[in-house]
Amino acid sequence: MTAVAATLEKLAELLVGGGVEVVDLTATLGPDTPLLKLPPELAVDTPRIEIHTISEYDKNGPFWAWNWLKVGEHSGTHFDAPHHWITGKDFADGYTDTIAAGNFVAPVNVIDCSQETAANPDFLLTAEGVKAWEAKHGDIRPGEWVVMRTDWDQRNHSEELFLNADAGGPHSPGPSVDCIEYILERGAIGWGTQCIGTDAGAAGGFEPPFPAHNLLHKANRYGLASLVNLDRLPPKGAILIAAPLKIARGTGSPVRALALAPKG
Repeated sequence: MTAVAATLEKLAELLVGGGVEVVDLTATLGPDTPLLKLPPELAVDTPRIEIHTISEYDKNGPFWAWNWLKVGEHSGTHFDAPHHWITGKDFADGYTDTIAAGNFVAPVNVIDCSQETAANPDFLLTAEGVKAWEAKHGDIRPGEWVVMRTDWDQRNHSEELFLNADAGGPHSPGPSVDCIEYILERGAIGWGTQCIGTDAGAAGGFEPPFPAHNLLHKANRYGLASLVNLDRLPPKGAILIAAPLKIARGTGSPVRALALAPKG
């Protein structure tokens, strides 16, 4: 047996035996899922999610139940593909159906900013903040995810609380420009958050604007938004599985994001 086969066999034993926990990082997707609101001058928002019954053991299907859905690609816990942003529009492998499947499974670094964001909803994680985390937990390695734990998922029962907007715009935490620049230098495969999108609420005023979108997708990298349960993951040592639907020329997709984490 090769070393790789032995490792996979050991993983299978741990999964069956409960030594590895499968943590669900996905919010429930339905009509009440909070959705992004665009500025009034754009005025084209993602439509509300709809779930329609086709049949449920009735005259339309006496032995089966099934539904049809109306849902935007960037709804709920979702994956952003490079083609989602203008900076990533030219990558042939930048759609949900052309990204290599191996890129959907990778180690994940969880940076806990929950105390800072509890005190300041506009908190920004900077490159210095990431470096301080690395000094304590170890380097971010090429091909790994970096996600920002804010416990913002505790708000997603209410769209008003989740978006947290006032006359001055939305107030939610996220990365600074140099944060995204730094994790890209490290070779991160993607960036994830627990907020409605991968950028901070105030990111439209940054230079460049919306750096998580602008810079990640320019580098043919990925985003994850509206993650939940990051408090159940260790800073290092978990594996993130985030596979979008294989939508033809898809710019993104709702996902069932999962993590394999050491038990306890």
